[in-house]
Amino acid sequence: MLDIAIIGGGPAGLSAGLYAVRGGANVRLYEEMFAGGQIVKTHRIDNYPGVSDGPDGYALAARFEEHAAQFGLSIAYGSVSDLDLSGDPKRFTFNGETVEAKTVILATGAQPKTLGIAGEKELTGHGVSYCATCDGAFYKNRTATVIGGGDTAISDALYLAKLCKQVYVVHRRDELRASAILANAAKATENITFVWNSVPEAFLGEGKLSGVRLKNRVTGEVSDLATDGVFVAVGIVPRTELFREQIALAENGSVMTDEHMETSVAGVFAAGDVRNTPLRQVVTACADGAIAATYAMEAARVK
Repeated sequence: MLDIAIIGGGPAGLSAGLYAVRGGANVRLYEEMFAGGQIVKTHRIDNYPGVSDGPDGYALAARFEEHAAQFGLSIAYGSVSDLDLSGDPKRFTFNGETVEAKTVILATGAQPKTLGIAGEKELTGHGVSYCATCDGAFYKNRTATVIGGGDTAISDALYLAKLCKQVYVVHRRDELRASAILANAAKATENITFVWNSVPEAFLGEGKLSGVRLKNRVTGEVSDLATDGVFVAVGIVPRTELFREQIALAENGSVMTDEHMETSVAGVFAAGDVRNTPLRQVVTACADGAIAATYAMEAARVK
């Protein structure tokens, strides 16, 4: 039986794994696909203390994974299902086998929020994307459009501007929510054009994106913007499908925790983007993971 099972291999999960294995816990981390979580979609990270070389998300995630592995963290890749948090021990199925653990740390992260407009579902993967660093190369020397005005959206626009001949940023307000350094950089980039006070109403095209229909929130005018690709960056949704009926959630669907990262169920902790937190950054996810692991070890009576 494990002392701690960590579900999710982003910065929160890897940080928790590092602290737990260094603390002498019998711990294993379970990740669905690859380490890194949301940060692998970021083309440059320059606000993580001590890391001043501006690595992309893949590179920083690889550093986290390698660091934890050096101390002996076991990482298993595959699918977790049938999670039961009610008993003691906690149980779930992983790749067809039953896993038991004294405590569980939920670090399942979040996924991009969709717009829910006409054509979105049909054209996802055919011109509509939620990851600029994943798909931006497909639009080299072409036209791309970013939907959103926060840090992720403007970071995406700056990345795409290096590849595309023209980048449009569509934002529902007349000023950006992004940090000043990102906003100023985007405004100074010649091939980035802002479309203010506008919201997308539909994605256009049959089998392949040809444009996006926009509505100006001030004038009510509807217009079509021709574009080869659209990158949606309007926020994230916590990934709680494994356990949403078993623990207390906030109105926005994120996991409620106390200051020790413990959820409404004893012995179950949450960390990172899945948690109800005012700031979702790499540094805060890592801090969450460290706290969760510390108190999970205490709950598991790791000596």
